This record gives sequence, structure tokens and C-alpha cells, in this order.
Amino acid sequence: MSARSVPAELPPLPLIEPATTADLIVAFISSQMEQTGFSRIVVGLSGGVDSATVAFLAARAVSAGNLLAVRMPYRTSSPASETDALRVVQALGCRTERVEITPMVDPLLGLMGDAQGDAAQVRRGNVMARQRMIVLYDKSVEFDALVAGTSNKTESLLGYTTQYGDAASAFAPIGDLYKSQLRAVAEHLGVPAEIVTKPPSADLWPGQTDEDELGRTYDHLDRTLFALVDRRWTVERCVAAGLDRDLVEWVATRVARMEYKRQMPAVAKISLRTPGIDHLYPRRRPGSRR
Repeated sequence: MSARSVPAELPPLPLIEPATTADLIVAFISSQMEQTGFSRIVVGLSGGVDSATVAFLAARAVSAGNLLAVRMPYRTSSPASETDALRVVQALGCRTERVEITPMVDPLLGLMGDAQGDAAQVRRGNVMARQRMIVLYDKSVEFDALVAGTSNKTESLLGYTTQYGDAASAFAPIGDLYKSQLRAVAEHLGVPAEIVTKPPSADLWPGQTDEDELGRTYDHLDRTLFALVDRRWTVERCVAAGLDRDLVEWVATRVARMEYKRQMPAVAKISLRTPGIDHLYPRRRPGSRR
């Protein structure tokens, strides 16, 4: 590529208007509550920006008195995560409970023995994520509430979630917000700055951060995903626009490979009308006529 053909700047990050976006999501939550007949929400509060933002949005939609924020630390969880989770509770004045998952998780982890390596880390992280969702769904029955999801669009597209763990929920308020967009909404809502600015982490083991585990920054990932998914650019067009080829190809491959995490389980079609394929009762969406 000649010097003349080098782009002046990379493709943009996906920008939004935070106030309008927050209003749209609050209206979405309200419509989901009305449609399902629930008035309360349960959210797992980790101390990170994703769950904090969902809590702020949920409190706007149903009031703080109808929101239960559940803190679910493991013995290796960072004390700072608990501190930040309590910042959210204090700011909102919502209900909260602390459920220690260590005695639930350790028996299963003990069956893994001395397994080491990346696969062992993933297995342990999945156990914690799924145990937390067991707790949330149990609390949803006790509190007569819906479980709000806390996964964002970047995580969903990359499959950086645990099936039936943090990916499980009754509805996904921030599921169409890239991480960079989420930060803007969080700042608008007044999420404590300590939470918005700290390095994103699932806090699955000491020192773990999302960007170290992914090997890429969220800004680079969002820029690439926005080009590939929202703009429907090809890999070659992304590269011509100045994005790194290795990054673009890695993202494109991962988005395609992780599609199975974003859909209900595939069904082997045998009969004339198969649940989930051609025997459907579409879930009513805001603004629909159904």
C-alpha cells in the first residue's frame, strides 16, 4: 500500500447519544416487565461496569425498592469488587444480599484435582459463573422477579460469556451496547467513576482482566466489530481501512464460531412442525402489533 493510500484515520468507534440510549433501554425494561407481569428485577452485582450499569437502568425502570442486587463473591474474589458493588447499592438505595459461593463451588472444583493450564482456568471460571446464575434464579423465585442479564454486545459477539452462566437471563438490557458505548451510558447514569474507569475483569482469578485474557483492547475490538457486524464490511475492506489484518481475521473467525452461544440449541428436524423452527410464537417486542 502506498503512502498516499494509507487511511488518515482508522474506522470510528460506534458512538451513541448516551441520554437517548438510556431512555430507550429503560423503556425496553419497562415493556418487558409489563409483558411478563413482573414488577421486580434481580441482578448479579459484581462491582464491574456492566452489572453496575444494568442496576442503574433497572432502578430507573422499576424503582430501587423493586431491585435486588445480589453480590456473589468467591474466596479469591478481589475485595475491591465487593467495595465497588456496595458503591452501587449505596448510590441507588436498592435491596442487596451477599451470597458466598465458595462452599458451593469448591466441591466441584475439587473433582478437577490438580488440573493446570488455560483449559483448567476456563473450567473453574465456568463453574463459578454457572453457580452464580443458579443463585440468581433461586433468588428470582424468592423475590418474585426477573433476572436481568449483564452481558454486553462485545462479549456476546466474541462468545466471551459462559453458556447458562453470565449469558443466561430473562432479558438483556445492554446486549446491543458495545463496551465503549456502555461506558458512555454508565457515565451519563452516574455510575461511580471508580467503577467506570477500572480495568474490566470477570474477577475469576486473582489479577485476571478481560483485555489480558482476550489479548486485545476493547477499543480495538469494538472498532473492528462495528466495521464487520454493523457496517457489514468484508475483512479486506477493514484491512484497507487501516485495521490490523490479524485482528480482523481473529475477530471475524471468532464471531462466526461463537454463533452457537447466541442461539437456542439447534433442533434436529423430524416432523412437519418443529418447536423453535416452524412452530413459533414470537416474543412480542416493544412497538410490535402482536
